[in-house]
Amino acid sequence: MNDFPKNDIYNNDEASDGFERLIRRSFGHRFRYILIDLDGTLTEPFEGISKSIIYALADQGIKVEDPRELRSFIGPPLFEQFMAQFELDEERAAQAVKKYRERYSEIGWKECTLTDGAEYMLKSFKEKGKTVALATSKPEVFAKRILEHFGIEKYFDFIGGAELDPKGRNSKLDIIEYTLENIGAEDRDQALMIGDRFYDITAAQKAGIHQMGVLTGYGSWEEFEEYGAEFIADDLTNAANGLL
Repeated sequence: MNDFPKNDIYNNDEASDGFERLIRRSFGHRFRYILIDLDGTLTEPFEGISKSIIYALADQGIKVEDPRELRSFIGPPLFEQFMAQFELDEERAAQAVKKYRERYSEIGWKECTLTDGAEYMLKSFKEKGKTVALATSKPEVFAKRILEHFGIEKYFDFIGGAELDPKGRNSKLDIIEYTLENIGAEDRDQALMIGDRFYDITAAQKAGIHQMGVLTGYGSWEEFEEYGAEFIADDLTNAANGLL
């Protein structure tokens, strides 16, 4: 028998057909509730987010020399990231978030693309009777707008996102808890979080649900291994196929 990783990391490119069947038989059937991240998982959002951050920082007199340094903003709450990366105090960070949303609400939310395999995965989950929910750190109002823009909101039983108030529901853990409550997921052993960063993995662990990292966005295989992701898939098509 093949010696697979102890934490049952799954990747179609490296697992045998036998292991794929083992994953499906032993784990796939148990996941009744599927929570999915948005930025970096279902969408590629860098253009809209980075341009809106640059706009917000310009208002603070801060010039971004290399937009690539803004990749760290995809995932965590904006308010916290402005303080951490640019050493803004709470007042200036709140102003930066306000300016960011000024541009993002007008045009930035549309400056994204749908990840390959996203609709296939969502459709597959619904056809198998899964309860599908979005669990994103993006404000809920923008998340709903993006899903409607791509015509994929019909696959979701619930859309869970952050509040616009920086001191409201913004942490990934709070958003997962909020989403689980709204979909009635009492048996957390039947719930799985799919995301592209360690924030998704660690928050899901704290919430007591299963986790899958997908290599579609801003995380890496090494990152998911470091933070103990139960499963890793190289794309959304393989993520769906490995769980059905």
